[in-house]
Amino acid sequence: MSTPFPPSQLQLLPKVHQQCRRQPPTTAWFSCSATTTTTAAKSKHKEGQIVIKAKPLSPATIAQTRDSPFTNALDLQSTWPQRAWVASGCATVLISVVKCAAGCAHSHMLLEPVLAGLIGYVLADLGSGVYHWGIDNYGDASTPVFGSQIEAFQGHHKWPWTITRRQFANNLHAVAKAVTFTVLPLELALDDPVVYGFVGVCSGCIMFSQQFHAWAHSTKSRLPPLVVALQDAGLLVSRSQHAAHHRAPYNNNYCIVSGVWNQFLDDNNVFEALEMILFFKLGVRPRSWSEPSFGWIEEVETSSQTTVY
Repeated sequence: MSTPFPPSQLQLLPKVHQQCRRQPPTTAWFSCSATTTTTAAKSKHKEGQIVIKAKPLSPATIAQTRDSPFTNALDLQSTWPQRAWVASGCATVLISVVKCAAGCAHSHMLLEPVLAGLIGYVLADLGSGVYHWGIDNYGDASTPVFGSQIEAFQGHHKWPWTITRRQFANNLHAVAKAVTFTVLPLELALDDPVVYGFVGVCSGCIMFSQQFHAWAHSTKSRLPPLVVALQDAGLLVSRSQHAAHHRAPYNNNYCIVSGVWNQFLDDNNVFEALEMILFFKLGVRPRSWSEPSFGWIEEVETSSQTTVY
């Protein structure tokens, strides 16, 4: 097959192709094109030489090319409805804790509620991992009920550092809303300090799991000393442990409360077994089976994106 380029210059084409694919993660975007010069055109380049020209893209083209999380800084700020939902969730958790304490004082029972709370803490970590695995691997933005959460968690792989820029209520309101709707009816229907101990700790850890998640993406210098101590003690998921989840093949370390379940789940291929069951029963392939697309690859944070909102 004949080509318009001499054999010596064909060796340069892989490098040219590689250069043209590069798009720096800054606000300066360029498109690359390869042309050849001729003797009829006035040029500083030799005849037949491949020339790479850089052209700045227009803002409209950039908007079509890249879905930046910083197109609107207000998306990272808390709104009053979000604050209201977080307040509602906190109140719901507090009701369980207060009723548990009152029941313990009335019945002189302490050990059982404490053990129930410990079980709730451990199971909250497991629950966060199962949920995280599910929305990372299945569904999309159009999925009923969970679509917004799926879109947010999948986009989080490309821009993981944005979670540290979100304000408190902005980060927690979706989980707080779920806690309010599920836990409040239980509190009205039941009256057992042991149940309150389990529900209070479990729901509290689940609601604040997104904050634990955000802390796992922050540097120690930016965290309160108490949070660093809890991470070092293994009571909260740490940055070093959670970092493995953001490296290829992106199919491990899903738990984001304490991370205590991660090693067991990964070593025993629990999620892989669940994926096989779903595939053979429903014919659905998880995203972790495919080569990670560009949307999974972390984009480096630049100095222009470090503003704290």
